[in-house]
Amino acid sequence: MTDLRNARLTGDERIETSFGTVRLEHTFPTDDTSQLLFDQLDVQRAAQAYLWSLPLGGFLAWRDGVAETFGATRFGDFAVCDSLREKRGIVTANLTTPYIMNFTSLADGPIVIDYPAGPTAGAILDAWQRPVADLGLTGPDQGKGGGYIILGPDHDDAPFKVSSHYVVRSRTVNVLVAFRVLTQDPDVMAQAKAGLKFARGGGSAPAPVRFIEGVGREWSATPARGLQYWQDLAPGLDEEPIAEVDKAFMAMLEPLGIAKGRPFAPDERQRRILEEGAALGELFARNNQVNPRYTQPYWKGTSWYKGLDFDLEQQTDTILQLDQRATWFYEAVGSTIGMAHPTPGTGQVYMTFKRDSQGRLLRADRTYRLHVPADVPSAQFWSLTLYNEDTRRPYDNGGTDSRSASLDSLDQQLRFNDDGSIDLYIGPTAPPGAETNWMKTMGQDGWFVYFRLFAPAQPFFDKTWSLPDFEAV
Repeated sequence: MTDLRNARLTGDERIETSFGTVRLEHTFPTDDTSQLLFDQLDVQRAAQAYLWSLPLGGFLAWRDGVAETFGATRFGDFAVCDSLREKRGIVTANLTTPYIMNFTSLADGPIVIDYPAGPTAGAILDAWQRPVADLGLTGPDQGKGGGYIILGPDHDDAPFKVSSHYVVRSRTVNVLVAFRVLTQDPDVMAQAKAGLKFARGGGSAPAPVRFIEGVGREWSATPARGLQYWQDLAPGLDEEPIAEVDKAFMAMLEPLGIAKGRPFAPDERQRRILEEGAALGELFARNNQVNPRYTQPYWKGTSWYKGLDFDLEQQTDTILQLDQRATWFYEAVGSTIGMAHPTPGTGQVYMTFKRDSQGRLLRADRTYRLHVPADVPSAQFWSLTLYNEDTRRPYDNGGTDSRSASLDSLDQQLRFNDDGSIDLYIGPTAPPGAETNWMKTMGQDGWFVYFRLFAPAQPFFDKTWSLPDFEAV
């Protein structure tokens, strides 16, 4: 008998492993060992496929949740998330501005968009949440508005080469068109909605879209767990072309009943393996999220990380950025040029952390203080938003308005210090006198935050301004 590290792998041998006893007879694996090894191989593959598929899994959960909750099932339907209940369905949603979003298939032809002018942050994303194009201030229209034509993977671009529109191509059949108005002025919102038009390519004239508003329902775009994750993923994979970089992962899923062009009907063993693999994969993703070993904190001596910390193509010349993108798409949705590559005065910054000033993991039963120095380098506004670690959606602490889970510089109720700095608190109870600067945590609901800078200024980039860690009170 030996352990796996010291195994000879020849002759007659019994090898003790973490997943059972492997037996060799005359160097061959015995029949019972064969099944043990296949099970272990498939669980490992399912866990890795879970990590790989998170961008698409998040997109599908988001798309299907919008269709079910808002009834946004027709071409040109845009769901508007404005209230806390509506925004709380989106993974790591920003609670300061509304979301206006549309999921559309390019299977029936290209899409023509008339996009409105104004202070907006928007994007066209493919089904792997890669940006097809930014819209608004960080897009080619630079906030002046303009026309866009979205081509699918196989659409001919020849008919559009003389177009005055911005012509872009998605590598997937399904796309998301979404934007946020970066002001709370209702007139600007009304103008943006009036100026947005949608049509199929091929000569049909753009027409006003249908905005679905005031739904006011709780919903969830968090991907399902267990077997349901794969039941949701399989038809999504079947709708899309398989890129060269993804073929190895499709090979991992094929023995588990997920293959292009085949119905997903797993047998009992496959279901068990897929359930284990989904749980193990999520544990891997959460560990990467809490302890990202591929990067370092943005500000030396702190636990603050940049949330979106990978290339927008999700790969380099040498690797698919599997861990990097899995970390982000486990806890967030969307990736745009403005989010990943902000420049002074444009785009957004997403800073996150999971540990306090003593390096301890955050707890819901402990109160913490964040001292935000004066002169936050943000030309538009900043916000601190609280999220639930289990769902990765805005924290539900029983509050009914957005400030129960998000505090921002536009909030007239915040109390600043005399020097322009501000102390913000998160925990089960507010320190006396700090109630307006506090967000409540409950029970054992693990939590994390995003500190967002909208239109970050130069002191963020040269790090002459920084955030300290949260301190336990």
